[in-house]
Amino acid sequence: MALLEVDEVVVRFGGVVAVNGASFDVDEGKIVGLMGPNGAGKTTLFNVITGLQEPTAGRVRFSGKDISKVAPRQRAIGGIGRTFQRLEVFGSLSVGDNIRVAAEMRRVSSPERVRDELLDRVGLRAFADVTADSVPTGIARLTELARALACEPRLLLLDEPSSGLSEVETDDFALLIRSLAAEGKSILIVEHDVELVLGLCSTIHVLDFGSIISSGTPAEVQADQRVQDAYLGADTEAAEALEEVGA
Repeated sequence: MALLEVDEVVVRFGGVVAVNGASFDVDEGKIVGLMGPNGAGKTTLFNVITGLQEPTAGRVRFSGKDISKVAPRQRAIGGIGRTFQRLEVFGSLSVGDNIRVAAEMRRVSSPERVRDELLDRVGLRAFADVTADSVPTGIARLTELARALACEPRLLLLDEPSSGLSEVETDDFALLIRSLAAEGKSILIVEHDVELVLGLCSTIHVLDFGSIISSGTPAEVQADQRVQDAYLGADTEAAEALEEVGA
């Protein structure tokens, strides 16, 4: 059953069409990828789903309900969590307090317990008392992830979550994401690490100039000439990675 339904979403900024009739679903307990060259409209779609950007046309449904006019805070309380392409940690707070604040917003019975559990699960225990604006980028990314998890989301939107992570940290991150999906969480991921996306996702949707040009399994998307052309035309590094994974 689809937990998230994006239905013919259009976003225009003046004369620029950032998203052009995008439609896709995310089923419960599934990891779905949203790929595309820089400027394809991926983050704009994330903003529409989380309520930070009002669509020009189209609808967003969550758990069967139309949430197109619902405020961002209510969507978060209702079970949609996210991380951001541009880091959005509370820099003056410790890593642990970033997580605790989110748990308090969710009004869980024991924010400290949630903080401690997530510090261990995400691998941040050593940074618990370090201010978030002084940790490496990869650790800040994981802090954002733990903070989102503290709100107990049913749907988790991850925008470039592996940026700044080492190869070992990326492998650990992939294991964590798989475990979250196994527990029933739905995950929508935007990521330029092509190998990571192809290895994690059951379904991938590819955006180019705001339109979805391909949808399917990793193998189907990888073999789609339209996808290869989009990446070769706009993102050489990603195109080479796409070819290497298929080799």
